[in-house]
Amino acid sequence: MATWFITGASRGLGAQIARAALAAGNDVVAAVRDPDRLPDDLKGSDRVLPLALDVTRAQDIPGAVQTAVERFGGIDVLVNNAGRGLLGAVEEITDAEARSLFDLNVFALIDMTRAVLPVMRRQGSGKIVNIGSRSGFEGEPGVGLYSASKFAVAGLSEALSKELAPFGIQCMVVEPGVLRTDFLDATSLSLAGTRIADYDGTPAHVTLDWAQTANHTQLGDPVKAAALIYEVTVQDELPTHLYLGPDTLDRLQVKLAQIEKDLAPWRAKSAATAHDTAAA
Repeated sequence: MATWFITGASRGLGAQIARAALAAGNDVVAAVRDPDRLPDDLKGSDRVLPLALDVTRAQDIPGAVQTAVERFGGIDVLVNNAGRGLLGAVEEITDAEARSLFDLNVFALIDMTRAVLPVMRRQGSGKIVNIGSRSGFEGEPGVGLYSASKFAVAGLSEALSKELAPFGIQCMVVEPGVLRTDFLDATSLSLAGTRIADYDGTPAHVTLDWAQTANHTQLGDPVKAAALIYEVTVQDELPTHLYLGPDTLDRLQVKLAQIEKDLAPWRAKSAATAHDTAAA
């Protein structure tokens, strides 16, 4: 039995991960902004600790971690799941909108991780599961700022996996495709406050129009996704990236092909920018 600390656990993928961990006999700390919105099946278990926590309030995080440790004795798995989307061409996104997005998707994740790491280092073990996105390895039109935030999550996760290995702590970033959750609801997804007509009919607004019609028809099954995340997390060794979903796998192949296309014509000249050691 392990203790899972899951942010954004009231619905969607976070709630399904909590259910998977609970069903397997683990203790779950369900960190949510409003514990009253936690599903009844999670609220009703004595192995679930509902915690009121807005992860963007950095000053509240250490107390939440301490409460979890006092209740269950430690934290074995941290799932940084809380996050939201932002749609719009990069030019349409205001500074305030971009900073608000990064406060939740990136800086809150950093704050949560820093608060839990002393616990895991004392234990000599632990696993950190960061929920990224397919948009975290491929910048996509119409979600440029969201992609930027998830690229940050992927980079942080890769660095953490190496920094924390000496302490027996592992880190993995999960990069799912579109899941049939509430992610495209207004409660999870923001639209740029400005719409520039010049982008109508271009890829940025095609994505925007798709998101407004695709809600709750997405390809991915969050129950199956959560089951796989749980299965992978309980293995002895975590992958650095968990590429999750058929659309993620398809886009990964596109990304790899693009890397090779960009690299091939300039590989030799790129290599030739080194100092000529023979001449020196």
